[in-house]
Amino acid sequence: MLGPQSSLVMYDEEYKRIMVLIEKLIRESNSKVIFLVDKNGQLIAATGETEHLDTTSLASLTAGNIAATGGLAKLIGEKEFSILFHEGEKDNIHISIIGGRVILVVIFDERSSLGLVRLRVKKASKELEVVFDDLARKSESHAESPGVDSPFAEITDDDIDNLFN
Repeated sequence: MLGPQSSLVMYDEEYKRIMVLIEKLIRESNSKVIFLVDKNGQLIAATGETEHLDTTSLASLTAGNIAATGGLAKLIGEKEFSILFHEGEKDNIHISIIGGRVILVVIFDERSSLGLVRLRVKKASKELEVVFDDLARKSESHAESPGVDSPFAEITDDDIDNLFN
């Protein structure tokens, strides 16, 4: 199960890197939809045929699914189940945990196979983990030195007083 941690802060540079990686993954795995969800069920990024999907509900249900299977894992003495697979009549869902931080969801149909998806997800997971490690380091350094590169750095107390007076 994903451990407790503060909310994920996303920066534009890392978001763009994530989008490049998941767009590459959707092509290479021949999947329909890929999305990333944080441990709280918030959608981080999505690509593919998302226009007819309720991605908000999918994201929260995916996080709940991970939490529930984490409970099952503990009951049988496992730390977690890092990969989940749901097979449907037309569509399949492959869910994996990236670096203990985020959930990667790949939806695919008969145009792909579980083997191809697993192979491509394994490679992409390593690349995504690097991005989320960079993001964690960046968030920590910004927390230690607040105001650096902050959009609010140049706002003064006088500016705030003038706004509300």
